[in-house]
Order: sequence, then C-alpha cells, then structure tokens
Amino acid sequence: MSESPGLFPTVLASSVHDIKNSLGMLLQSLDAVVERVPVSQRPGFHELAVLQYESARINNALVQLLALYKLDHQQLPLNISYHFLADFLQEQGLRYQNLLSLKQIAMTIEVDTDLAWYFDCDLIGSVIDNIITNSIRYTHSQLLLRAELENDQLVISIADDGPGYPRSMLDQPDRYLLGISRSTGSTGLGLFFAGEIARMHRRADAHGHIVLRNGQRLVGGEFRLHLP
Repeated sequence: MSESPGLFPTVLASSVHDIKNSLGMLLQSLDAVVERVPVSQRPGFHELAVLQYESARINNALVQLLALYKLDHQQLPLNISYHFLADFLQEQGLRYQNLLSLKQIAMTIEVDTDLAWYFDCDLIGSVIDNIITNSIRYTHSQLLLRAELENDQLVISIADDGPGYPRSMLDQPDRYLLGISRSTGSTGLGLFFAGEIARMHRRADAHGHIVLRNGQRLVGGEFRLHLP
C-alpha cells in the first residue's frame, strides 16, 4: 500500500464534518424538547441541562477542529463585512436561551445600538459561542456579554461570577495549549482557537488578540476579544 501522509487528516476532517452535522440535528431536537417544558419547571430538569450543555461543548470543539484544519491548510476563508454589534450579540445570546433557563443563569447584554464594526461574523460567532459555553460551566448565576470601542478597537467581552481564570493561564498569555488540566479537563483548545481567529483580523499593522483577566465587571473571569 502506498503511503498517503495527507490522507488521514483529510478523512478525519470529513468525519468530523459529518459528526458535526448529526450533532446539530441532535441540538435542534433537544431545543424542541426544552421548548415543551414550561419555563417555571425548567430548573427541575437537570438532565436536560446536562445534555444541552455537553452537546454544545462537543459541537464547539468540532467547529474549532475543522476551522484549525482549514487554517493549517490555508483553506479557511475570512469574510469581513460590516455588522451591528447589538444584533450580533443578541443572536449569540438567543442560542443559549433555553440552556440558561434550565441552569437559572441570567445573561445581560450591554452594547450601544449604533455600534458597528468590520469582522467575520461566522468565525467571531464561533469564538463567542465557545466562550459562552465555557462560562456557563463555571459561572454561579450571571453572565455579562458586552461590546465597546477602546483605543480605536472593538472589544467584545464575556464576564461571569465564577471562580475566575487560574493564575497559570493569566501568567502565560498566548500559551494556552499547555496540556490537559487534571482539575478541569481543559485542553486550552478553545482559547488557542480564539487567539488564531483574532489574529486573522488585521488593519494596517494591527491585528486582533485576546486578553484574560479576573474580577472586573463581575467577580469571576473575563474574556476580552480585541479586533482592530
């Protein structure tokens, strides 16, 4: 049999794509089930919350793997267009409305209705989806999704009232693929993905980046995405 060093990654990427499509149908079915449960009774359906949350995590991981595969093969397109942040953030929040209701987490969105910026809606949406999913895991009861201008850059932030980011992550910026954490099971893939997508957004000599910090708007962790 002849060696085909590029065959396995290609087959794996194709399989991941198929799995992601099937998982998308599962998530839609779960949403339909949750919609049948009265809002007042949803906090009692812990198993549904677990199913929705873990399915969302898997889906985000598959999206990231596919995007990183395409990025590595220079096949990931960057479609920059003009977007109003109020509409964009509302859309991101609505995706998690049922899960937040099940877990009794309040999400607040703060953004000027006139604020608009140039960015790739799909790629940045994938980044925000992943961070919201992780924040839901660690927060106690609140999430704050915010967009603002800072130093002539767009800053999208997601804050929670959980325990915050560990010191090891805050002390080593841009080195998120540090191996699997035994305490949380985290691989750092989501933050690595976010950093790569941020860097794809450039203007003149400036490029996007991410920042992690604790104890700002809420008492927990805060993820900040800077786009020039």
